[in-house]
Amino acid sequence: MKPRYLSALVIGAVLSGCAGQAETSQPAAPAQSPQSTPAAPQVSAAEQQSFAAWRQDFRGRALAAGIRPAVFDAAFRDVRLNQEVMRLDGRQAEFTRQIWEYLDTATSATRVGNGRQKWQELAPTLKAIEERYGVDAKVIMAIWGMETNYGSFRGNTGIIEGLATLAFEGRRRGFAEEQLIAALRILQSGDTSPERMRGSWAGAMGHTQFMPTSYLQYAQDFTGDGKRDIWGEDPTDALASAAHYLARFGWQQGAPWGLEVTLPAGFDYGVADQDNRRPVAYWRERGVTTLDGRPLPDHGEAAILVPAGARGPAFAVYHNFRVIRRYNNATSYAMAVGHLGDKLAGGGEFRTPWPRHERALSRAEKEELQRRLTARGFDTKGADGVIGPNTIGAIRAFQQSRGQVADGYASESLLKQLR
Repeated sequence: MKPRYLSALVIGAVLSGCAGQAETSQPAAPAQSPQSTPAAPQVSAAEQQSFAAWRQDFRGRALAAGIRPAVFDAAFRDVRLNQEVMRLDGRQAEFTRQIWEYLDTATSATRVGNGRQKWQELAPTLKAIEERYGVDAKVIMAIWGMETNYGSFRGNTGIIEGLATLAFEGRRRGFAEEQLIAALRILQSGDTSPERMRGSWAGAMGHTQFMPTSYLQYAQDFTGDGKRDIWGEDPTDALASAAHYLARFGWQQGAPWGLEVTLPAGFDYGVADQDNRRPVAYWRERGVTTLDGRPLPDHGEAAILVPAGARGPAFAVYHNFRVIRRYNNATSYAMAVGHLGDKLAGGGEFRTPWPRHERALSRAEKEELQRRLTARGFDTKGADGVIGPNTIGAIRAFQQSRGQVADGYASESLLKQLR
């Protein structure tokens, strides 16, 4: 899993999508085929010499952490500085897709069809995993589908080489070296070999893209063969590991991640925040209902989420939504996993249309939006192109000053107003 993303689920800020990521506007996509990117420039002799010096220094730290010399030397035998990993890590993310475009791809008819076929093939295994860990099979399948398209592309970068390159590069040296030590411990335990330990350039491994630290905490030997094998063709251990991870963070079996709701006229969008968790009675009192007008079902505390503002669908999200975000802390990822799982189990599309006429703002446009808001007296606390709580608050204040619905949504039409 992307664990560290798991809890080791990775720091979304970190590398490519994995469990335990930090909040991002959209999660990073799964590792792409090497053919999809241009060839990386060759590493110079000076860079390789510097890398060799770092490796020797790191060897001492690894041995001090309990890694046997033979394990380290075998793992690093053919490791070189990987320029492609450096290129990918240095590439600044530029998210230009709207939430509905992301969900269209993540929960496409093809992905749903392939997932249902895989579910049928693995039905006894998934039932056994569900019974042991108390995690719904549909969400396990959805995570597998999101992470590696049901195992069809698990990444082909050597984990030791990828993490070693990230550690040498230095931008996240502490994190990468922590993951490297964990990867060496996995090798030392005998669960896999350096040759088989392959995955994302960012260090996420296997069918459900676990980071090494998350693997150590949550990986399971469900097949009983003495190895926690998340890398092989058989996805059983990986699926059980994902279920174990979700269970450890409190998955509530049979409860929804969320559901589409109707908000009343005059609803205060200032309280529509996924971190504003309230008893269901609170939302009922404010007129929130199901799409068919029934009382909002009580599955514990809920929050209201309006990912496309007042002109798109609204959702009540429950505890399981937050558990999915422990795997990958991007809101869009959690929505995609929940929605894909529902569709795999026979559910349909959201009923309220998305505002598809609104295109996504580029990073430069988001920065402009922030600068223009601040210039008008609605301080966003900086112009970094990231629409966070400060910017959302500034947008709401601006909208209120104009007598508009204060949903805090950063749209192209809002930017045009500010211009």
